[in-house]
Amino acid sequence: MAITNFILTVAGVSAVVLLLRSDVKKSASIFKQNVKHIRHWLEEETATSSSKVTKELQSKVPPKDIPK
Repeated sequence: MAITNFILTVAGVSAVVLLLRSDVKKSASIFKQNVKHIRHWLEEETATSSSKVTKELQSKVPPKDIPK
C-alpha cells in the first residue's frame, strides 16, 4: 500500500511539474511577443513625433533673407 501511494504521489507531482513547465514556456513566449510589439509601437511613435517636431520647428523659424 505504501509503495502504491508513493508511486501515485510521484506520478501526480510529475504531471503537475510537466504542466507548469509547459505553461511557463507558453507564457514566456507570449511575453516575448508582446515586448516585441510594444517596442515596435514605441519606435513608430518616436519616429512620428520626432518628424512632427522637426516640421513644427521648421515652420516657426523664419526664412533667412538672401542678400542681393
